Amino acid sequence: MTAEAPRICCLDLDTFFVSVERLLDPSLLGKPVIVGGQPGTRGVVTACSYEVRALGVRSGMSLTEAAKLAPHAIYLSGRDREYGKYSEQVVAIAQRYSPLVRMASIDELYMDFRGCERLFQRPGDHDADATILRVVHALTDCIAAEVGLPASAGIATSKSVAKIACGLAKPRGVLLVRAGQEAHTLAPLPVRKLPGIGPVTEQRIVALGITTLGELATSPVRVLERAFGPHAASMRARALGHGDAELSRDRPAFHEHDMEGESLGSISNERTFHEDVRELRVVESMLCALCERVCWRARRRGVEARTITLKLRYADFDTITRSRTVTPSASERELLPLLKRLYRDARQRSLAIRLLGVALSNLVLAEQLPLFPRDGQVRANVDELRERYGFDAVRLGTGLRVPRDDDEEGDPAG
Repeated sequence: MTAEAPRICCLDLDTFFVSVERLLDPSLLGKPVIVGGQPGTRGVVTACSYEVRALGVRSGMSLTEAAKLAPHAIYLSGRDREYGKYSEQVVAIAQRYSPLVRMASIDELYMDFRGCERLFQRPGDHDADATILRVVHALTDCIAAEVGLPASAGIATSKSVAKIACGLAKPRGVLLVRAGQEAHTLAPLPVRKLPGIGPVTEQRIVALGITTLGELATSPVRVLERAFGPHAASMRARALGHGDAELSRDRPAFHEHDMEGESLGSISNERTFHEDVRELRVVESMLCALCERVCWRARRRGVEARTITLKLRYADFDTITRSRTVTPSASERELLPLLKRLYRDARQRSLAIRLLGVALSNLVLAEQLPLFPRDGQVRANVDELRERYGFDAVRLGTGLRVPRDDDEEGDPAG
């Protein structure tokens, strides 16, 4: 690999929320821990320790199901502010090692080491890969020593392969995939290892007789179209190890308000009802509260969304989503009516509803507001009050009926 070849590092904080809880309470070390809420509540597992993963508990699993598998585990509700503080410390350390750092979520980031080899070379170093491998080991050691958190890392020529390598390195490991070895490294792995392939897509692929990434990489595109549709060719290329070789440079490397569990490309909130609901007024109140929060978070980050998505889960766990492309916006006044229309279009069954979610995606940097925008000025004043006194200091009346403790921000973290 030449010094100018792509060299992307994916760094993931192992069992991040659990690890932070153990720093705050050392008595939890070595014990089975589940973060997300108490048994019997209707939330989901946000994170779990390796002790309970061995029992089958996974992030995103309902707490009810987790309690059946691990009834004697220690269940914690979590503390978002503390997690953000620790994540910020990790980002600050990462920025010492690479000029380009991008957060993917509160516990995962990407770094670009392209052209950095000479900065870290020692006398006698002739292998650029070995140099970067040594540097990333030093980075994870530094995070462990200064912050107290375990981390794993993968290094490769693309983001997707780096992410896979990071997963293979867990826990507390570092794995480098040399240029030209991507397809060989991925070939024996199950198809689910490829980012973007979830349980439903995996079932469709396995139904075609394809179980490994090597088989996926060598399958005809016309066959793969049955599972991926128009994305068949690109998914096959990714199974060969091809993918994004650069990190986006149009966003700041880090922003103090990025620490809320969402990826840089989306902002989401979802809530599970304590009891399944049918009443339209309760649903609309929830939609209002969710829309209000994601718009607030978008404005804090200085971004607007081109796509808004509604997630609806029925009492029987059947889940559907509906999306709409919009003029870039971070205004609940503009987006809430669209959400209500998406809900009406999506509500095809009379069955009660278990969960609602709202996501903003295809984010772009917000344009500067006009000099005297009435609606914009109101939002600015509201946001200033929230910065001082917390989000719930000012709320839309429609969303006030939604309790605060049901909130589940972003995607579950492992």
